[in-house]
Amino acid sequence: MRIAVITKSFSPDYELCAALNRSVLENSPATVEHHIIVPQSDLKLFSRLAGPRTRIRCDAEFLPSNFVHVPFSNITVNLSKPYPPVRGWIQQQIVKLAAVANSDCDAVVTADSDVEFIRPFDADTFVRDGAVRFFRKLDQIDERLPRQIIWHRVAHTLLGLPPEEPPFPDYISSPLAWNPIVARQMFERIESVTGKPWYTALAGRLDFSECVLYGVFADNVCGPPANSFASDDALCLPCWASTPLNLDTIAALVRDVRPTDIAAFIQSKSRTSKEVREAAFAALRSAHAQKSAVTAPAKDA
Repeated sequence: MRIAVITKSFSPDYELCAALNRSVLENSPATVEHHIIVPQSDLKLFSRLAGPRTRIRCDAEFLPSNFVHVPFSNITVNLSKPYPPVRGWIQQQIVKLAAVANSDCDAVVTADSDVEFIRPFDADTFVRDGAVRFFRKLDQIDERLPRQIIWHRVAHTLLGLPPEEPPFPDYISSPLAWNPIVARQMFERIESVTGKPWYTALAGRLDFSECVLYGVFADNVCGPPANSFASDDALCLPCWASTPLNLDTIAALVRDVRPTDIAAFIQSKSRTSKEVREAAFAALRSAHAQKSAVTAPAKDA
């Protein structure tokens, strides 16, 4: 079984992505490649990270030729359907989906730039009996999360499914495992329902979530084996702090790390300093190693 890690990034997140890249290389087997996808203008900066297991790729590689960038803006125009223009966040998701579907690996793990891996992982972490791990946390999305309700309803429309009422499952996490075969089947379904190329159908939306779209497809269209290795464990310790971390908040974060966590993330919007981030992830790796040692079963003498 082969896996790859994919990250969509850009220049403001370069330092975060570099740290993520180091953690991928340190915690995964030599067969695992990290594909970092960036805008054309950022290729030179990110080329510093290129190596035998790190591929720096341009987002244009994953966009159709009729997607044309508007200079000095964060907008792209789909010449086959110019209105509405393709907003930056929508384009990022299209690029990510195309990268997943184009992979020849058994599973792809997407990881945002503000994630770091804190313990070793391999294909067995994400593939079991031929099924790719599928993150799903039931009954999490309700009226308290109106935007995510919209994402679910958009997914149902794109996939030709009847509307449903909340609560909906949560399918969003990072890192997150994807099955490239399922992604390609999802594109076929969208094209069958909408009568348009999948990327045009998505680009015409003002808002959607690639994770929700994949999750709804796997659960409501595909079924097993797409969702047979389902788990509500994200394998990641989240830190959603909106303000910079300090030594006190690091200590509280470290106490929450679990033996199953292979990664952690500190939200980039917290503007936590590089030094504090490094200290936090070093402490998380150390704490994880200690907790794993305590909970590990004793070996026979």
